[in-house]
Amino acid sequence: MKASHSLSSLGNAIAVLSSLTLILSAQSTFAFSPSLFPPRGPLATTTSLSTSVPSDNETFRQVTKKLSIELNELAECSSILFSYVLKTEREVTVEDVVLACDAVDGSAGVTVTVAEDDPLVNQYLSLRQKCHQFGRYQLLVKLLKSDYDAYIKTAEFLSPSRIPRNELPNVQDVTYTTSNTKKSAVGEDGIPLVPDCELETMSYNDSALDKILLSIFRNLVTQYTGGIQSDVRGIKGLLAQGREFMTMELPEGMTYQDHTVAQHTMVKNTLGGLMTPVLPPFYRVFMSGIVPNLGTKWDGKQIGPWFYAPWLTSLVTPPFFGFLVGPSKPNRRIDGERGGLLVEKCKFLQESGCKGLCLHQCKIPAQKFFRDTLGMDLTVRPNFVTQECQWSFGEKPMPPEEDPSFPRGCLVGCESRKLMAGRKSEGLCI
Repeated sequence: MKASHSLSSLGNAIAVLSSLTLILSAQSTFAFSPSLFPPRGPLATTTSLSTSVPSDNETFRQVTKKLSIELNELAECSSILFSYVLKTEREVTVEDVVLACDAVDGSAGVTVTVAEDDPLVNQYLSLRQKCHQFGRYQLLVKLLKSDYDAYIKTAEFLSPSRIPRNELPNVQDVTYTTSNTKKSAVGEDGIPLVPDCELETMSYNDSALDKILLSIFRNLVTQYTGGIQSDVRGIKGLLAQGREFMTMELPEGMTYQDHTVAQHTMVKNTLGGLMTPVLPPFYRVFMSGIVPNLGTKWDGKQIGPWFYAPWLTSLVTPPFFGFLVGPSKPNRRIDGERGGLLVEKCKFLQESGCKGLCLHQCKIPAQKFFRDTLGMDLTVRPNFVTQECQWSFGEKPMPPEEDPSFPRGCLVGCESRKLMAGRKSEGLCI
């Protein structure tokens, strides 16, 4: 999505500059070129005198010079854009991405001015550098589509030293290097524990909408957990409710496997209540392509999801998503297509520090809700090193026990594990 934003910004900038250039060009021509409309009659002498003033001629020369430089720079930027856009996926190499990085760095200090106190509009916009940044992103997307392994190696080599991590089209399998020198710990069951995230804790600024949605969500959780409440405010209160439900003493005859299903059902019902009875049927028809009951032989059959559904879902989700996970932004899925959403640092995971809550009260129920209720496949892949989380709409999820990217064992600092101490037959994290 960042690429689409960049493309839109560059396109708008070029369009505006072109329009301004044409307007100014026309105005300057009519204003400073008396030969187009030679003066006649009694005003001829006065007009001739005014047009012969040196300051006017100098102004005319400065304006035309500036317009010429602006147009040349626009032409150069357009050429840069097309050189990146026209390169096919098969033609893109790792060397192309490195050269694009060089171009981004090289254009950072380029300044073109008519006079020291008169910088160009292009300079204000850093248009040339933005063109190279956009082109680099496009090269990475094409490499992501054509050779995923090469993309991962390239991204790990160039990021974050040459390419900021947030400018990569996908970071799902891009290793984040930390200074973690702690010895690995082992849990009571002998399974190695997963190291806690060492990145700086993020502070979240909840909007009025976030607070309203969180209040509704917590009330629904109370309803679907049989009355579990917490006096703690905000997201920590919600997590306290979830943790109490997850670690509760099970009734006789109920297995922990039964209870994990109950957790998934609770979250699915809560999400359904949050979306109201109106939104799921609308989504099923206009996004997932499921034929409504119209009395035809096609009733209930799915002819989608529509081509735009994953991408559009990634666009509309962030404003209604932040109360649970914090800031997120659209990105690319691992196949290079639109429909990805990157949670920058998951609020749910950061504040809980618990893989079990992440797995059974977020990842799995969210995937099931989108598939069973909305008719869209969804893959949720948390990164426990960075606490990022990749949501890929339209991508079929892999069972966590088969997913090599989902680590075994509990997090080192997990509070839930302490509450479950001694209950060895009841695993939380897988």
